[in-house]
Amino acid sequence: QSQTYETFERDPVKYAQYEKAIYKALVTRHKDDESVCLVVVGAGRGPLVRCALRAAKEAKTTLRLYAVEKNKNAINTLQNAVLNEWGSSVTVIEADMREWKAPEKADIMVSELLGSFGDNELSPECLDGAQWVLKETGISIPASSTSFIQPVSCQKVWSELKATGHLKSFETPYVVLLHRAFNISAVERCFHFVHPNPQNPIDNTRHVHIKFEPAKEASVLHGFAGYFESKLFEDVIISINPETFSTGMFSWFPILFPLRTPIQIRKGDVIEFDLWRCEDRSKVWYEWCLGAPVVSAVHNPSGRSYQIGLKF
Repeated sequence: QSQTYETFERDPVKYAQYEKAIYKALVTRHKDDESVCLVVVGAGRGPLVRCALRAAKEAKTTLRLYAVEKNKNAINTLQNAVLNEWGSSVTVIEADMREWKAPEKADIMVSELLGSFGDNELSPECLDGAQWVLKETGISIPASSTSFIQPVSCQKVWSELKATGHLKSFETPYVVLLHRAFNISAVERCFHFVHPNPQNPIDNTRHVHIKFEPAKEASVLHGFAGYFESKLFEDVIISINPETFSTGMFSWFPILFPLRTPIQIRKGDVIEFDLWRCEDRSKVWYEWCLGAPVVSAVHNPSGRSYQIGLKF
């Protein structure tokens, strides 16, 4: 787990963009404020805390900063940083962000909960549960996330899934670096989430029917590659969408929604695809199917093979 933290913390592009977003929020929204309440939810070992402190120093702003984290090992690291680096400027809170009873409302809430498809690691549910800590005028960084998807040919990955001999292998989305994949059609927009979420009641289920541009070449369709793009604040973004990719960022690989049966695609064929984001009281899951040029069965119905548990 420590090595995982270290790998992600070394991503210079992601954290540079976060620091830029926090700085911009401070100088545009709070330039006349003596101090600003900023909460980092899911603080990990503190990279976003450091971003916020650097941004505040550059903006000449005093922060009342809370670092909220539920992982005990990460809490130890944060507490050591308070003793040896940050001092009284940071208050460490050991709690689930959705359950924390904040002593004051925040001007800014900062998080890094995005997965390769934006919402596939429960970013919407976690941030919806935490957004009550914000003032009515408060902002979230990130402000929104959008997922994107495109049909791909990836024989090597599909063959590895086939070799398992399990249906579950074809009903599970995988985060994978697609070395030898061919993009059959252009990327299309999928799901969109906004933070803080203005919905009442909140509904994070989604469905999209996508009609892709005609296939560029004849090929074999093995699945659909997913990406995300996130607006941190105003024009500051991070993205693994190939069309807007944040050059040098390495924290995320694409996600792959495989098909059980490969489909022969002719040049000019129009591929149609349905994707659902489903949820009930205990879990979130995706279902997907092909609608053209042939119709496939729905993959992962009712989350029978793959689901993400909602732990409250």
